[in-house]
Amino acid sequence: MKMLVGVLALQGDFREHRQVLESLGHDVAEIRKPAQLDALDALIIPGGESTTIARLILSNGFQQPLRDFCASGRPTWGTCAGAILLAREVDNLDRPGIETMHIAVHRNAFGRQVDSFEADLDVRGIPGGPFRAVFIRAPLIKRVDPPAEAIATLEDGTVVAAREGNLLAISFHPELTGDTRLHEYFLTIGTGAREPVAAEAAG
Repeated sequence: MKMLVGVLALQGDFREHRQVLESLGHDVAEIRKPAQLDALDALIIPGGESTTIARLILSNGFQQPLRDFCASGRPTWGTCAGAILLAREVDNLDRPGIETMHIAVHRNAFGRQVDSFEADLDVRGIPGGPFRAVFIRAPLIKRVDPPAEAIATLEDGTVVAAREGNLLAISFHPELTGDTRLHEYFLTIGTGAREPVAAEAAG
């Protein structure tokens, strides 16, 4: 089923997500105004610089519309910086994010850009063997409170992916791998997704 998926395009790697979604046959809208959210079936909040995106969310009037979108039951996915913004608790973030998901996140937990790494993960709900995950200045999920639940960890038990109903937060960058399984999974987690709409409706 073709969907209209938005990628928040204030800053970060929104183009890479767009390319993956289009390769799967979906319509994609780059979201720069809150009113564009209304037409969407699903939304990705991409990786980037979390303090910059948080500032732009506030200055562009996105905070409450994004909270309302999360509450609508439509699939909402935060990757890397996006996971930080979805979390209700974040250390070292100097302004509020969206704060809807019952997780606590530690920013830049694995160090700087030069400390980037890859790891094979078993992700609950993703068939077909391990997912090769790319971590770049990645956060870690230091606590997961019900109703959120961890769906992937590193070998040492560090949580790097969590789900809460229609909300998904991951520490890594699936859009850089060529593996589309997480994008496909994300589009199935809606608890109240609306009927697909035409791409032109996104504005």
